[in-house]
Formats: sequence, structure tokens, C-alpha cells
Amino acid sequence: MTALTLHYHPLSSYCHKVLIALDELGIEAEKRLLNLGDPAERSAFLALWPTGKMPLLIDQGRPIPETSIIIEHLQRHHANPGRALIPHDPDAALQVRLWDRLFDLYVMTPMQAFTANLLRPEGERDALGVARTREGLSSAYALIDNHLEGRTWVADDAFTMADCAAAPALFYAVTYVPIAPQQGRLASYFDRLMEHPSVARTIDEARPYFKFYPGRNGLSRRFFDPETI
Repeated sequence: MTALTLHYHPLSSYCHKVLIALDELGIEAEKRLLNLGDPAERSAFLALWPTGKMPLLIDQGRPIPETSIIIEHLQRHHANPGRALIPHDPDAALQVRLWDRLFDLYVMTPMQAFTANLLRPEGERDALGVARTREGLSSAYALIDNHLEGRTWVADDAFTMADCAAAPALFYAVTYVPIAPQQGRLASYFDRLMEHPSVARTIDEARPYFKFYPGRNGLSRRFFDPETI
């Protein structure tokens, strides 16, 4: 029995980030699907981590929250030899942490704002807020596209924690704000991410749940075909 338990949901973008990292680092963990809509389950989870945020890693009874901290903990204590998502060089590690942060704040967060708005009753939706969020996400795309010139991955020559953050953030974000035709570097990077084995596996495992995703109308048919529901 593994000493690691991951409380997660297969639709959650932040959970995808950690699932991709587990795969990259060659780590086995018990994956415990979390239903926060169930009062008993929610209460038990809040006893583990009072913020109620997922994913949450439990390592021999110790709760490890927050995706970037979880990934760094996994690399330090459980990664297979030769596997790393954060470089050992301090300056290179700072670049990875910077882009991990940028994707979380400027792609993942606005993407989640779109989803939250769709979950509101129609009469309570915030059209002005959505317009501002769209502008912010478009600006983030331009920043990333410019940064990607001459790069395969976002922060290093190898796939890193920053790419773990980028994959789910962009996967869901493009359902609301497609990549602009002139942003060819970003579009190519998105395709590389989607074809990367750990990312492809994570998306494939989530596929049965995409019918519940509020922004599913924006999903490419290669990920979700509404006619199969």
C-alpha cells in the first residue's frame, strides 16, 4: 500500500497539474476522488485541510496542500532517480517557479473566473467582468507567445513544473478564449503539451467527466464529442 494519498477530482485543473507531475516523477499514489457536494465527505475533507481546496496530498498522515508545494515535496522525497521537474541550479529553478506562478495567476485564475460566471444564474452573470477577464487572458497569451520564441518548453530545455501548470491552465482557458491566429508559438506549444505523454494520459482519464464541465462547448472534438454523451 502506498504511503501517498491524493485527494482530487478529475475535472479540476489544479488536480491535473499534480497528476501530470506524479506521472513525470514516476510516483505512485492512491487517488481518492473527492465529492465536495456530499456533506459527510466535505466535512471529513475540511478536517484534513480547513480551506477545502484540492488537490491535497497526504504523506504518511501529513497534509501537503497547494500544487507547487506538493510538486516540490514529491520531487524532494519521492521522485524516481533522475526524475526532476524543478532544476537543481538555483537560477534555473527560479525561472521554473516564476513561470509556474505566472500560469497559475494569469491563465488558471481567469479561466476559473469564466467557469464561475457560467455557474451563476443567467440573470446574475457579470458581462463586464467577463470582458475584463478576457482582456487579461489575451494579454497573458501575448506574453507567453513572445516568451516562447526559440523555446520548446516554457522555462527550460526540459519539461518542468511550469509546463505542469501550463497544460491544464491552457487546456481549459482556450475553451473560453481561443489562441489568436498570430500567436503561432503559443499554438505550437499548446499542441506539444497536449501530445506530451503525461498530459495526454491525464486528459484521457478525465474524458468521461468533460460532459460536466461548464465550458464544454469550447472543447475541441478531439477531447470531447457531445454526440457521445
